[in-house]
Formats: sequence, structure tokens, C-alpha cells
Amino acid sequence: MAALTASGMPLHRQLYLVLRDQIARGGLAPGAALPSEQALGDLYDVSRITVRRALQDLSDGRYVVRRHGLGTFVAEGTSEPARPHPQSVKGALQRTQLETTVEVVELESRVAPVRVAEALNLDAASAAMYILRVRSNDREPLMVTEAWVPMRFSEPLTEANLRRHALYELLEQNGVVLGRVLQEVTAEIADPVRARLLRVDIGSALLRIDRLAYDVGSDPVQLLTIYATPERSRILTDVPATDIDTAATGVLAHDVAARRT
Repeated sequence: MAALTASGMPLHRQLYLVLRDQIARGGLAPGAALPSEQALGDLYDVSRITVRRALQDLSDGRYVVRRHGLGTFVAEGTSEPARPHPQSVKGALQRTQLETTVEVVELESRVAPVRVAEALNLDAASAAMYILRVRSNDREPLMVTEAWVPMRFSEPLTEANLRRHALYELLEQNGVVLGRVLQEVTAEIADPVRARLLRVDIGSALLRIDRLAYDVGSDPVQLLTIYATPERSRILTDVPATDIDTAATGVLAHDVAARRT
């Protein structure tokens, strides 16, 4: 049994993840009945309200089917999330743009922090355009994005434009021809601002994706950071066999000190 702890993540989400993992790994077969609410509460030492919220989340995600008077059953053929068709980065961004709504939380010129100035090749104390947005579907926030863009590309970056267009589209309208993107995926805990925007507890685990975009002349034009919850989002990579053994497909780096001998 996986222990539920009083961490930054609510107990009903912890129970949801435990049960979802059992379903995904085949520990609970399609069509199988889950233990009763009372039995789950006793097993994991949580209240029936906590159990009901976890089961509702599983039902919303189509992992289980709840039948009144009969119980809760693992849904047929839904133990693994559907795998989307491969698509280009721009294609994925366009799809996200169409399927979500955007709230522009902050849009202003700021002195770029040291790490941002270094990434964008800006002089110390130079200003850059800062953009904080939240993307949501019709039920809940999916991601928070923080972007830094050199001031020379700031003209089309208005609140109205940022609600209607992806940032890369606005850069292209300003004459930028995108070249390559350097991406890093890490994890981070939710600070008060991101916790509020994503509607999670402070200290909850978040996925963090940093993307540094360059133009065709290898000049950096945008530093974008995406924050998302692992409960609502996942990262997919589709690598052709011809490229699977190249550094361009991604390298797992470890930030640990070398052992002294």
C-alpha cells in the first residue's frame, strides 16, 4: 500500500494518483471493481469525502465508471492515455492555441534578471518584455507561462494580441525567422504565485520546461518557461530511429558534484 502523507498535495489527489497508477500498470484490470468507498478509506486511512473526490477525478479522467448502487469499475480500454499523433512543434503550439483560452496576467518592461540577460545576450541592467500568462481549458488551468523577449521585438506584444496569438506567431510578424529551440525539462515546487494561478497547493510538484528560442542567425529571441502540474499534463517525445542516438534528441544531465577519490 502506498502511504498518503500530509504533504503539499491534497490527500484526494494523492489517492487519485495511487489508484490511477494501479490502473495504468494493470494492477486493476479493465472491468474490475474497485474496493468500496469505506474499504478505500480504511485502507488508506482517509475520510470518505477524500475517497469520493479521488473517485470523481478518476471518473472525470475516464479511468473508471461509477454505477449507482453497484460501485466503481475500471473503464474498459482506458488504462493508458490516448497517444496523440506525431506533429511538429508549431503544429502542437497551434493546437494548444485553438483548444485553450489565455489570460494575460502581467505584461510589462522589466530589467532582466541575470540569468535572463545571459540567455538573451543582453547587457547587464537591460530591459526586456516580461509576459505572464495562464492557459486554461473549459474547466481548469493547464499551464502558466513566463516569457522574456528583447525589447526590439516588443511592438506586437499587446494584451489583445497575446490573447489571440501564440508568442512565436507575433515574433514572426515582427520579422523573426525561427531557427532552433533549446529545451530543458526539470521539476519545481509551486510557489505562492504559481500555486494560485494553477489552483494547487503551495509546495505541490510542477513540471518545468525552459525553452530558449533562436532565429536562423543563432541570436536568442525568446526565453519561455512553462509550468504545469503532472496530474493534468505530460511531456511527449517522438524521435525517429535515425536520430535516436544523437545529442539533439536530448541528454540526461545530472547536477551532482563529482566524487573525490
